[in-house]
Amino acid sequence: MTSRERVLCAVNRQKVDRIPIDLGGMRASGISAGAYHRLKQQLGIQTPTRVADAQFMLAEVEPAVLERLHADVLPLDWSMASGAVQSGSNWTPRTLPDGTPVLLAPDAQVDGAVSEEQGRIDPAAFKPVADLTDEQLKRFAQQAQHLRETTNYAMLGWGFGVCFLGMSRIINHDNDVTQGRPSEWMVMLSSEKATCHEMMNRSVEASIRCLSQVHQAIGDTCFAWGIASDDSGTQRGEFVTPELWAEMILPHYRKLNDWIHQHTKMKTFFHSCGSVYNLIPHFIDAGIDILNPVQISAAQMDPARLKREFGDKLVFWGGGCDTQSVLPRGTPDEVREHVRRNMQIFGLGGGYVFNQVHNIQANVPAENIHAMFDEAYQCAVR
Repeated sequence: MTSRERVLCAVNRQKVDRIPIDLGGMRASGISAGAYHRLKQQLGIQTPTRVADAQFMLAEVEPAVLERLHADVLPLDWSMASGAVQSGSNWTPRTLPDGTPVLLAPDAQVDGAVSEEQGRIDPAAFKPVADLTDEQLKRFAQQAQHLRETTNYAMLGWGFGVCFLGMSRIINHDNDVTQGRPSEWMVMLSSEKATCHEMMNRSVEASIRCLSQVHQAIGDTCFAWGIASDDSGTQRGEFVTPELWAEMILPHYRKLNDWIHQHTKMKTFFHSCGSVYNLIPHFIDAGIDILNPVQISAAQMDPARLKREFGDKLVFWGGGCDTQSVLPRGTPDEVREHVRRNMQIFGLGGGYVFNQVHNIQANVPAENIHAMFDEAYQCAVR
């Protein structure tokens, strides 16, 4: 099987030759530039490290690394596509605080810490992106065609997703209904429901308009599209009650997911960190097909329970290795045992793609990263 065939079969719960593996298929399944550079050194790959996302300092994962780690997915991210086709000579050399030499794209903007904005939410000021230029669509189509014709990797699409809780930065700021004020928004979800519904509906309508244009440009190049990066859980529980989530947020996700399912062949991919066990039935009801990152270290996110209760209705993308404690602090043998146990659980019956829980941080030892992916591959082919 090619990677493209393998991932498509996995998300359709069809027989695969092995469990697919992801590193860097989207901006919450990647690796920090520092950790990536050290991993390449251990693998004997001597190439410049390019930063694909300057906001999170995530590396652009190169074909040689994807091949060595047996990864199967490439990102087709609207916000990153323009940088991916720029000439390498235009990239700027920089040195990270830990001494890692990297290359930054010419238009890279390195953000500092972000805090909640001051002031009030202004519904009239919420103007999500709703129209794309012919030139933008042409460039994106060229990038999609290039990846489709020159690689056998599965492509995960991303762009124009919605954000209904404001707890994620993997989203265009213009598309965030909270306007950078999530605390005020959560109060509004209970006290100004009509206003919130109107804003979320406007957000979905804008997303559908953009996705319609993108789909006309690239067709069903992607096996799935990221409809939202919208963290709904903390380490211990949900940001809002499941009842409120179902009343206020679910209908708008359903509208977006229904459009994708009715007008494309793509699956819907949803990113939410935290303890979301009590929300998963609502995710499924809303038409979400794939859940990432499956934060197994959070409350009530036990792998066996998740797989047993929801594995026939939801594809789990992640949960393969805990990045809070095991990956950065465990020994390589402990990492291997942890990965082996999780893959045995999540891989049972299909509907699973291996990925660590969220991005690999800069402090993770290269030998642990290598152990994680090596064990994932060994388990995948058994």
